[in-house]
Formats: sequence, structure tokens, C-alpha cells
Amino acid sequence: MEYITLGVFCASLFACLLLDISILYALGLGLVLFTAYGVRRGYAFKTVLNFALSGIKTVKNILITLLLVGMLTALWRAAGTIPTIVCLAVRLIRPSIFLLMTFLLNCMISLLTGTAIGSAATMGVICATMGVSMGVSPLLLGGAILSGVFFGDRCSPVSTSALLVAALTDTDIYDNIKGMLRSARVPFLLCCVIYGCLGFFLGSRGEAPDLAAIFGGEFHLSLAAVIPAAVLLVLALCKVNVKAAMGASLIAALPICLFLQHMEPGRIPELLLMGYKAKNAEVAAMLNGGGILSMLRVTAIICISSAYAGIFRNTGLLTHIKSTIQKLAECTTPFAAVFLTSILTGMIACNQALTIMLTDQLTRELVPDNEGFAQDLEDTAVLTAALIPWSTASVIPLTTVGAPMLSIAFAFFLYLQPLWRLAGSVREKGQKRRD
Repeated sequence: MEYITLGVFCASLFACLLLDISILYALGLGLVLFTAYGVRRGYAFKTVLNFALSGIKTVKNILITLLLVGMLTALWRAAGTIPTIVCLAVRLIRPSIFLLMTFLLNCMISLLTGTAIGSAATMGVICATMGVSMGVSPLLLGGAILSGVFFGDRCSPVSTSALLVAALTDTDIYDNIKGMLRSARVPFLLCCVIYGCLGFFLGSRGEAPDLAAIFGGEFHLSLAAVIPAAVLLVLALCKVNVKAAMGASLIAALPICLFLQHMEPGRIPELLLMGYKAKNAEVAAMLNGGGILSMLRVTAIICISSAYAGIFRNTGLLTHIKSTIQKLAECTTPFAAVFLTSILTGMIACNQALTIMLTDQLTRELVPDNEGFAQDLEDTAVLTAALIPWSTASVIPLTTVGAPMLSIAFAFFLYLQPLWRLAGSVREKGQKRRD
């Protein structure tokens, strides 16, 4: 019964992808299927609904944070924060190191904004546009952008994936980030070397376009516009509560919108709800977005996925699969089992949030230490979701920047990080055997 239920759910996910239908329809069908499974197992319908609600309650803080993220990214656009940072960063670009700078700039923007898709739609589009005009391969550009946006998505204090992992594992996000930065040192440096060498040897021609002139028609570019990002960064370093840090950044951005960018006060509510919309078409293509409504889709996905988690936990739907994964962990290492599970759940879930939650459900007992398990989820499910060619985690960013799907092969950070951790786990197991 369990495998039939999961099989129908998987088939609905793939059908949505093939027919280019919103994945939310498949997730809604899944909720019906898993509720029916619970009722078939003998639980009252109301009881199963309570199971689902108990799952949603575990991520209630994330849902509030998502609203703040939507408002924050809209205000950062309107205040000129992102355009100013981009213009300052672009001055560092040289043709021979363009690929490396593409990776680093997307890392920076995704660390600040906490969104892979949003970073791809801003800095990613800018880098792709400049790179193509300079003769850089779209394959390499797509890989560098995908690596960069998920580096920040993995370890930003305002990242929905990092917040989700912290909520699921009941850990402190700042402690998690500290561990993520430590474990990423070698893969990050390797990526820098690889992208630096590829850019140097393959070369490029032409010069970067004058973004200051493009953005200057829409914004007053000033260092004052960077204040909201600086506030968030400083408070994050001081380990201030994430919601409080974002609130402070929101407050800092408001006067800049009003007095530096001369926005009418009456436009602020619409901006917070609908997101930023530029008057200039060229600026709009690179910068439009944000707002509360932009977070509704991911909010719905997380709510439904959380409901699954509550039903799975209480009905034992995944028990048989868990036992198989436990045997795999005993034959290899716990991290190897989490890694493989994340790949399989990513292939089934087709989005990052559900991949994280399914991997959590299936492998939670393998790593008794919550902090260690949070690190394992960040180094597997958060990243491997973007390695699946039909997952929204890879399709949306690459489509946004106009790069081919084969760019996944050049997104080195996405697989160097989990492989580095895998090698470490094998080495640790070998040492324990010798001891």
C-alpha cells in the first residue's frame, strides 16, 4: 500500500513536469493521497488532519520569515541597494577573470538576499548578459551562476532553505552557518581555482557594459543605498534574531526609498505586496521582483510539504523505506545514506523544499546529533535538488539566465561540496575501524 501511494504521487509529479503544469497540483494530489492512506490505516479523518496541522506548526516561524523576505527583497530593489552593490562589484570585472567573478558575485548577492532564484534573476541575468557579449560560453556561465546562487542559498541567514533546515532540526541558524562555512572552505576554493583557470585559458573578448548608466536612469546610486544590506550583515554577524535583523533592514530601507529615491509614500504598501517594478524596460528585465506575493508559491510548497511530514511521522508510511536506508548507512556511512537519499528524493520531489523535508523524514534517525544532521541536510538536500535537470531548483535559475541545462555539469560547487563531505565521512569510518 505504501509503495502504491508513493508511486501514484511520483507519477503525478512527473506528469506535471511533462505537461508544464504547476507542481502545486501534484502536491495537492499528494496531500489527498497521504490523507487517504492515513484513513485506510484506521485513523479518523480528523486525526489525519491534525497530523497534517502538526507538521505545518513546525515551520510556522519560517512562514512569517518568508513574508519578511518578500518585503525585504522588494525594498532593497526600490531603495537602490541591489543596483548599487551590483555597480560597485562590476568595477572589479576583467575579461580574463570574468567567469570567476561571475561565481563570486552570485555568491555575494545570494548571501545577502538568501534566494537562489532571486539572485539568478538579478546578478545572474546581469552576468549572463555581460558574459555572452564578451564571448564567454553560456555553458560555463550557467554553471558558475548556478554554483554561486546556491552557495549563498545554502548559508545565508535569510535563506528559506537554511531557515527550513534549522526549524526541522531544532538548531540555531547562526551555529549552522558557522559549520557550513567551515565545511565549504575547500570546495569553495576549488571552485575559485577551476573557474579562474577556465576563464583565463578560454579567455573572452570585449568589455562589460556600463551598468551605472543603465541603473542611473532609474536610481540615485549612492553608498547610502547600501545601508539596508549593511544593517542586515552587521546584525547577522552579531547573531541577532533573523526576523529582528530583517525588520531592522526593512526600517533602514524605508527612508532611503522615500528620501534618496524619492518614492511616493503611497506606493510603499503596493511595493511590499506586489514587489518592485521598474519604469525602464532594460532595468525591469534585470531587477523586477520581490514582494509578499512572490513568496506565496514557496509558502504553499512548504506548507503542503510540512503537512506531509506530519502525516508520514504519525502514520508510519515511510517505515519500510527507512529500514532500507538504515541498512545502507550501516554498509557505507550515515552521510552516504543521507546523500543518496537526497538525490532520490530530489528526483521525486522536483523542488528544493520537499527534497529537504523528505530527506529529513527518511534519514533523521541516522544522525543523533541535531547540529550534525543539520549540516548533512545542508550539504546534500539543499544542493542536490539543483543537480536534478527536471527540478525547479535548476530549471528556473538556468531558464532565467538563458543557459542550457547542460550547465549543471559545470556547477562545480553543487557536487564538490557533498563529495568532499562524503570523502570525509569515509575517512572517519576508516579511522574508527583502525582504532
